Formats: sequence, structure tokens, C-alpha cells
Amino acid sequence: MILSNITVPLLGLVDTAVIGHLGSAHYLAGIALGATVISMLFWLAGFLRMSTTGLIATAYGEQNKRQLVASLQKSIMLALLVALLLIVCQHPLAWLMAQLSDASAQTIEQANHYFYIRIYSAPAALSNLVLLGWMLGVQYGRGPFLLVLLTNVVNIALDLYFVLGLEMGVKGAALASVMADYCALVFALWLVSRLFKRHQLQWHWYLSPKLLQLGALLRLNGDIFFRSLMLQLCFSFMTFYGARLGDVVLAANAVLMNFLLLISFAMDGIAYAAEAKVGQAKGAKDEQRVRMWVRISMQWGLVFALLYALIFLLGGGQIIRLLTDVPAVNAMAITYLPWLIAMPLIAMGCFLFDGVFVGLMRAKDMRNTMIFSAAVGFFGVFALTQGLGNHALWAAMTAFMGLRGITLALRYHRLAKSHQLLI
Repeated sequence: MILSNITVPLLGLVDTAVIGHLGSAHYLAGIALGATVISMLFWLAGFLRMSTTGLIATAYGEQNKRQLVASLQKSIMLALLVALLLIVCQHPLAWLMAQLSDASAQTIEQANHYFYIRIYSAPAALSNLVLLGWMLGVQYGRGPFLLVLLTNVVNIALDLYFVLGLEMGVKGAALASVMADYCALVFALWLVSRLFKRHQLQWHWYLSPKLLQLGALLRLNGDIFFRSLMLQLCFSFMTFYGARLGDVVLAANAVLMNFLLLISFAMDGIAYAAEAKVGQAKGAKDEQRVRMWVRISMQWGLVFALLYALIFLLGGGQIIRLLTDVPAVNAMAITYLPWLIAMPLIAMGCFLFDGVFVGLMRAKDMRNTMIFSAAVGFFGVFALTQGLGNHALWAAMTAFMGLRGITLALRYHRLAKSHQLLI
């Protein structure tokens, strides 16, 4: 899972690099804006993967084969309904993107090029979230690795071909992502069909009311959705407020967000493994194994956090220069690089404990700590430091990530101390 997640930011890096060398900041600003909105919409649907992993890991620990299949069917149905809703609402969403960003006309034009193509990958992208979560739940770590690797290899190859070879610009980057998502869907379905045979599972053509359990599924997804909504609200505020500070600031922040993606996907690799292992231990009613997996996750998280901080300290400037050769954007990004050097160690806890709480299926705790961290850590800190301009945005993001980890860690230790981890 660590390897598969580390490959994900490569796509963002290639997108940024090929667009960042087209010679103008508005190309990079446009793809940053369009991709942020798409990412926000798809990450809001991240509850599909999280809830699927938690439910499946618990059913796997209980050796409940019927629930393994029923949970997959329900989540796929929900994913397709959400995808259809996004496609139907694409024009209002694009209008809202333009109104909130207040970016230049050139930037909005490029953002629309990206958005109106990429939105059609929703059925595949959201279904892939479910299928990835299901494979995690049945402890098949190699499947997600192969799935993410295929997605990124196809995406990067098509990115280079469409943007540099056919000179399609931002439209080419969007089309590459759409085609890669559908290739990944076909591959993911094939992987899951193999797992069905291995575990002797059969598709249910009729779901009884007991197996449906839609109320419980929607409550779990609702809590995770609201948690994801608050998270995306903070990330989107970074982009939209940055757009108000000018195209150069918006483009520089887009470059620096790739550093945050590198951090998050490595840490999420550990967190995904924690989801599966903690969920399995919960299903088996083994509290000691829950505690063991939390300790192991924290140890590996610290190793990767120190490694990333060192890489950014020694090579951050070179990475920025690889991503863009626009002088103003380059200089602006280097100015704010120190925030990213400190970020791995500050943000480590929030990623890892997210995985633990998904495995424990304690979505309400995730929701409540996220609301507090967003209100106090992000918007509270931004309100106090607003006069510092773009530094205020990065101070708010750093405080937000740190407070998420602190509040989740405190909640975990309270549950562990009172022996309520399995409740």
C-alpha cells in the first residue's frame, strides 16, 4: 500500500510538469483550479472507499461471506448514483468554480477545458474507489498496488502523448485522466472477479432487507462524507483564496500542493494498511492486535515523515524547478517551501489515525475531530494571520493538519484506556 500510494503523486507531478513548461502561468493556474474542483468532488466521495474498507475488513474478520458480497454491491450502486449526480450537475458546478475563484478570464477558460472533460470519468473513478476499498478489506494489498500503478502508468503515458505530442494542452491532460480511469475500472473488475473465485464468493442477485441495511450504510457514509466535506472545504479555500491573490500565487501553490500530495499518499499507504488490519482485528474481537497495529503504523509513519522532511530540505528547490520554468512561479514557490519542509512531521498523526478510526468504524469521531480542527486550526488560524497573505494560508493548513492528528490521538487513547476500542 505504501508503494501504490507513492505512485499516485507521480501523476500530479507529471501534470504539473508538462503544463508548467508551456510558458505561461495561466495554464498551470487553470489546471490547478479545474483539478482542485474535480479532486474535491471525487475526494468527497472518498467515503465510498473508507466505508467499504471498514465494513469489508470487519466482515472478513468475522468470516461473513454474504456480507462481503452485499457490502460491495451496495457501495457500487451508491458510487454510480453519486457519479450520475455529478455529471448532471456539471454546469452549475463549473459556474460555482468561476464565481468562487475570481480568477482571470484566461485561467477560468483553461479550468473549464479541464473540468468539462474530466467530469465524465466520475463513474469509473468512484467505482474504482469502492473496488480498491473492497480489496483492502479482504487483505489483498497487491491488488490496489497493481491498480494504482496501472492507472498512473497509462495516465502519464497519455499525458505526455496528448499534451506534448498532440499539443492538446490542458484538454489533453484531462482526456488522459479519463481514459486511465476507465482502463483501471476494467482491470479492477478483473482483479475482484479473481478474488471472488479464490474466496468462493457469489454475486447476490437479490439483497434481502437484512443484507441491504441501507440505514446503517447511509449513516456511516454520511459521517465520513461530512468529514470529507470539511477537509475539502479547507483545501478548496487554499485554491480559491490563492486565486484572489493572483495567478502567480495560485500557480505557486499548485506546485507546492504536489509536495503535500507526496506526503499524504505515502502516509495514506500506511493508513490504508492500518484500516485493513485494525478492521480485521475488530471483526475478530482482538483488542491487543488493534493496539499492536496502531504502534506499528506510528513507527513506520515516523520513518517516512523524517525521510520526506529531509528530502524537501535538501532537494525542495530542485523539485520546484523541475515542475515549472516560469521564473515568477518558481521564485514564489521557493518562498513558501519551508512550510512544506515542516509539514511531514506535523501532519503524520492525522493520516495514520484516520486509518485507525476507519478500521474501527468510528466515523462520528472522525467527523467531530475534523469539524473542530477545521474551525479552530484552519479558519481560526487564518483569521488571526490573514494580514500575512499567502503565508496565512500555509500557516492555517499546517495548524489544521497538526490539530487533526492531536485530536484523533487523544480520542484513541481515551478509548484505549477505557477498553472501548471494539465497541
